[in-house]
Amino acid sequence: MSTNQLTCHETLTTTSHRVFSSDLNDHDTVFGGRILSLVDDASSIAASKAVRQVQVTATMDHMNFIAPFVMQDAMLIESYVTGTSHRSLEVFVKGLGEHLLTGKRFVGFTCFVTFVTVANPADPPLPKIMPETDEEKFICNGYAARLTERQQDRKYQKDLLNHLNLK
Repeated sequence: MSTNQLTCHETLTTTSHRVFSSDLNDHDTVFGGRILSLVDDASSIAASKAVRQVQVTATMDHMNFIAPFVMQDAMLIESYVTGTSHRSLEVFVKGLGEHLLTGKRFVGFTCFVTFVTVANPADPPLPKIMPETDEEKFICNGYAARLTERQQDRKYQKDLLNHLNLK
């Protein structure tokens, strides 16, 4: 790969977390806020591997909680970059579960996290992301539509902020 492009795999980050009682909510499933924290941590590493620049979390969207995690489950969190634009990059995050007593695996959640680089004129352009697997190709193929959707949402959020009552 040249310096101006990377494969999704070159940005891949995997982390594992065993579910403990301190992770659980009143329903004996992992608290959503705990999952969001783990997602932000894992996705920030994938973003850093891709751009090697200072970046911050801008949005977390399309968060889909598919199946709950419970005691005796392990969470495997995979994240990789699926697209870049001028100063932003998108990271796809997939949470896989494995029940440690049976070995049964499942998809627990998916989401997209967008990071924005901190403007520094000396930083090189963000690399182009090249998918290789069927999963990567499918997800990267939708990047342009998600980017357009985020740009439209950003306009709405600016308008919303102008109408919020601070009293």
